Amino acid sequence: MNNDSSHTVTDFDTHSDPWMENATASSSSNSDWLNTSATHMPPDHFNLMSPFQHKLIPFDSWVSHLVDWTVVHFRPVFQMIRVPVDFTLNGFEQFLTTLPPPVTILFFALLAWQLAGAGIGVFTLILLIVIGAIGAWAEAMVTMSLVLTALLFCIIIGLPLGIGLARHERLAKIVRPLLDAMQTTPAFVYLIPIVMLFGIGNVPGVIVTIIFALPPIIRLTILGIKQVPSDLIEAARSFGASPRQMLFKVQLPLAMPTIMAGVNQTLMLALSMVVIASMIAVGGLGQMVLRGIGRLDIGLASIGGTGIVILAIILDRLTQSVGKNHRTRERRWYHAGPIGLLSLLFFAFFPIRKKTTAPNNATPHHANKNDTSNTVSDLTTKGGNCHGHNHLMQQDHK
Repeated sequence: MNNDSSHTVTDFDTHSDPWMENATASSSSNSDWLNTSATHMPPDHFNLMSPFQHKLIPFDSWVSHLVDWTVVHFRPVFQMIRVPVDFTLNGFEQFLTTLPPPVTILFFALLAWQLAGAGIGVFTLILLIVIGAIGAWAEAMVTMSLVLTALLFCIIIGLPLGIGLARHERLAKIVRPLLDAMQTTPAFVYLIPIVMLFGIGNVPGVIVTIIFALPPIIRLTILGIKQVPSDLIEAARSFGASPRQMLFKVQLPLAMPTIMAGVNQTLMLALSMVVIASMIAVGGLGQMVLRGIGRLDIGLASIGGTGIVILAIILDRLTQSVGKNHRTRERRWYHAGPIGLLSLLFFAFFPIRKKTTAPNNATPHHANKNDTSNTVSDLTTKGGNCHGHNHLMQQDHK
């Protein structure tokens, strides 16, 4: 009975599809999709109401090709740029890391006393001791060397460029959009081309910090030069001041507070770049913060962040004190601070006799370059306004 039923089923299958064509067709239909090409979708037509559904300008490929072309053709040039940065950075780093910490602390405390007074000197002394006490001294000195190197190159590049742009308005209009782009571009965007052109390490970190922190000193140098009162410039010209005397004895002294504000902003931006630059293997306090974030170690990240804040406070106080208007100071810089104390002790033990000079009416008065230089300097020392000009005009009439 069972055999009959099995033969019946077999006969039914073989008679209905003896060559197994249905099975072959079904299997081929299931496997042919691997070899068939994708169905071509009809091209999308430009829709005026939504024109930006698709990319119209291949800006990303343009930038990629430009960077690749620059790397291939100008890599030796960028390697040469590394040389002065590397030399300066190594000098600062060796000076700050090879000295014993007490000597370095004493040096910065005396420097703060000289520039900002005894109170800031004591404050700097305490803060540097705190950095060493929390275990961030070596990293703080590396960060200090990075920031000082970036600041030095920003001053070397930004100060002459700002002076030149202040004198050429058309050129300033061309450079201003570039400065806007440098300030508004996210800091992370700088890292990729810098790594491709300069590699990784402390030197590329300094270069990316220079690019990021350069615009403020250029802008504020331009602003400071343009804010010099025109009557003082005319008074200096009337006394025969040369362009060099005009710049170094009138414009720069009066613009110095604004320029130092730019230096201060450059320092703050350089310190803010420390953590971001640590992503390209830059050492220092930023590396501590990055490791703390990666390990979820809030204590390690807090040590690095506290060190950055302390360095920012110290450098901010120092730059603001240097930017103080020299006309408001009662004494010269070499008469104050530790240098003034040493000079006072020196002259106390080794007094110098003053030479007797001839009466004023014994020598005829005539104008020369020194008189012109002293007269131009008097424009900035006697109030820096129209009163100095009136005073000089009265002397001239007498």
